[in-house]
Amino acid sequence: MVLQSSDQPFPCLAAYGASKAALNLFTNTLRHELEPWGVHVSTILPSSYKTGHSSNQTYWEQQHKQLLQSLSPALLDEYGEDYMTETMDLFQSFSKQANPDLSPVINAIVQALLQPQPQARYYAGPGVGLMYFIHSYCPFSISNRFLQKLFLKKKLMPRALRKQSGLEMGLGLHHLYNNNNNEEKLQQL
Repeated sequence: MVLQSSDQPFPCLAAYGASKAALNLFTNTLRHELEPWGVHVSTILPSSYKTGHSSNQTYWEQQHKQLLQSLSPALLDEYGEDYMTETMDLFQSFSKQANPDLSPVINAIVQALLQPQPQARYYAGPGVGLMYFIHSYCPFSISNRFLQKLFLKKKLMPRALRKQSGLEMGLGLHHLYNNNNNEEKLQQL
């Protein structure tokens, strides 16, 4: 039995999602390889839970500070400290919404262990089954829109893209007014 978080694309979590996708492929392969010997492999797919450092605000602030210090000045200029701060704030808001009660995960593990013919996948927690259904069976345009509405709540784009799009704020009020209108138009897209 393997406990993993997801193999779906979640905006702002590319590296994390890639590691989970690799684990999912490994688990599926293991399931096929061990089946001839009667060994059952199940994957537990939990929704968002508060674990480890995920709900520790001090930890996130330390990670943010360390990231800003370790980036080259050129890369920090390309992204902008405001963009990096907004990303940290998003992670903190997601972690605040995470479920502190791990009993659905524990119940799924117990269920998988006690069944003579366990399922290949168990969905543990509210909404996770629906998310997999949307990701697996709906057209890409629908699943993409769902993920973006649910997870991608960024209001800023990296500074280099703002400069490229002409959205970098100028010093005058005229520039500020035009930039705010442009940002609103971009957010509507």
